[in-house]
Amino acid sequence: MTSQFLLGIDTGGTYTDVVIFSPAEGVKARAKALTTRHDLAEGIRGAVDRVLADTGVDIASIRLASLSTTLATNALVEGQGGRVGLIMIGFGPEDLERDGLKAALGTDPVLFLPGGHNVHGHETPLDMSALEEAIETLGSSVTAFAVAGYFAVRNPAHEICVRDFLRDHTHLPVTCSHELSSKLGGPRRALTTLLNARLVSMIDRLIGSSEDFLKARGVEAPLMVVRGDGALISAAEARLRPIETILSGPAASLVGARFLTGLDDAVVSDIGGTTTDVAILDKGKPRLDGDGAVVGGYRTMVQAVAMRTYGLGGDSEVHVSTRGLEGALTLGPRRIVPLSLAAHLHGPEIKEMLDRQLKATHAGRHDGRFALRSGLPDRFASGLSAADAGLYERITEKPQALNDLLLSSMQRASLDRLVSRGLVHISGVTPSDAMHVLGRQGQWDADAARLGLELGARARTGAGKPIAETAEAFAELIADRMTRQSSDVILAAALSEDGVDGVDPTQSSAVDRALKRKPGVVRFAVSLDRPLIGLGASAHVYYPDIAEMLSAESVIPADAGVANAIGAVAGEISQTVQVTVTAPEEGVFMVSGGGETERRTNEAATLDYARDRARAAAIQAAIDSGADEPVVRMIEEIDRPEIEGSPKLVEARFIATASGRPKIT
Repeated sequence: MTSQFLLGIDTGGTYTDVVIFSPAEGVKARAKALTTRHDLAEGIRGAVDRVLADTGVDIASIRLASLSTTLATNALVEGQGGRVGLIMIGFGPEDLERDGLKAALGTDPVLFLPGGHNVHGHETPLDMSALEEAIETLGSSVTAFAVAGYFAVRNPAHEICVRDFLRDHTHLPVTCSHELSSKLGGPRRALTTLLNARLVSMIDRLIGSSEDFLKARGVEAPLMVVRGDGALISAAEARLRPIETILSGPAASLVGARFLTGLDDAVVSDIGGTTTDVAILDKGKPRLDGDGAVVGGYRTMVQAVAMRTYGLGGDSEVHVSTRGLEGALTLGPRRIVPLSLAAHLHGPEIKEMLDRQLKATHAGRHDGRFALRSGLPDRFASGLSAADAGLYERITEKPQALNDLLLSSMQRASLDRLVSRGLVHISGVTPSDAMHVLGRQGQWDADAARLGLELGARARTGAGKPIAETAEAFAELIADRMTRQSSDVILAAALSEDGVDGVDPTQSSAVDRALKRKPGVVRFAVSLDRPLIGLGASAHVYYPDIAEMLSAESVIPADAGVANAIGAVAGEISQTVQVTVTAPEEGVFMVSGGGETERRTNEAATLDYARDRARAAAIQAAIDSGADEPVVRMIEEIDRPEIEGSPKLVEARFIATASGRPKIT
């Protein structure tokens, strides 16, 4: 029998990872390429081409491809996306003030139509005359539409009517709120629908170009996309509901961690160049954010992993404080280019500049720090002030010493603005450089790292002494600081998951004594109740010490560096359908969700019908998404309080979740 292989793709903030994976043999080949933010498909092409060239796998034997991406998250955080027309049915202008809807809408147009339904699905007549009058102007000024109706989860008829009208007259993408969530809460559902519509064209381009590229390479396998809760959805679904791909990357890392370790309960910490992401595995599943994912400051109705992200990674900026008798270090939250990487990419000139700074009679204000262009096209520099544009013109694509580049203190502010726009990178000492000096990493230029740390070690404390005597001693200080800061953020995330409020590990003397093992009459101790899984290319460098500080078992899988890409193909397809039964009057029962709203008269038969309808709809949705023999899990919530001495049905909810592995032919 011919071996079957899976292609996993993860687009991270710095690198795009690709693996060819066999369920029987594990990872067959892996590759990395720099993530191309202006066109993510370009980075995917580079990594896929490399992994295909490095393996003898027959392309025809690749039966499934799966993608996890940060594109949706990044776009919402950065305020990007298409212009959307929001159609509100049965709502008023005052509803824009709730759940951040007005801020999210910005200058995009909104139209209010009479209509909607009540909690039992009974309608207020829909009046579309305002839409008919505005459709020509509206259709030419937006890229997509979002439609939100009052109690549309009870009866979506008005949303469907408006959707069909918009599609017929504009041929633009239309998202309805009932398609995204079955939860009550109209304004937040409208917000989620608006954000989804804003992402449609962007995700459509990414998936379309990825599918075209894979097909051109001879990969005929279907393409799946990781959802924010770690489940897989078809590329077609992701195009319709791109909002569900927010937090896709972190979710994939949890699925990968579970697959690689077999652990059901663990704290998972994924360290990259820029951030550390911390989440909890509980009974084999990632803990989810019960209130909906927060992205870009907006609380959505999208189910996603409860992930906490901190600005701490291997490329974090090292800050040296010379206050106090001993001085102190802090790391992050900004990412800079490690000196070892800058020298690796740009040649020996950076080492020559570092050497001159070391031999100079007097220390420079910005010793060991350089600036270089990020490589973005010039169009991204539009709108700069005269001062910022003047400095930008002087910066090249080769590292330049800040001592020579910055001629006034005002230019430092200009430089920070250029960095925040993504136009310029700063290069300097990072934990990655410290690891090169200590011999724990070696992929880049260790000599440049050593020169940078020798410069950094000369910083004087309040007692007038160097902060470290040697480059190695300075590297140990940085490594210790990484261990402590990482322990703090992991502990903060774990305490928050336990519902412990008001305890900041960085401010607690008790936690400080426990982590330092400081002796005293009272002994303090702190530990995790489950293993710590370390993920990321540099996990083996940092996490053994971090786990020891937290008195936890350290688990670092062999393929920790590509766990996200493995998670992209190791997940299951999962679809959830909720069917609700309400009793608007004695002896009458309304069934909504999983199909058209229906009116029935027998309570027991209605509940049986609703249960079967939820189960059947979930199974069909999972099969339509590509699941093979899905298994159903059912949750029943029945509100039947006692009224005047006898129980009365108020509402019943049947929540069916059908899950299964993707069907591989």
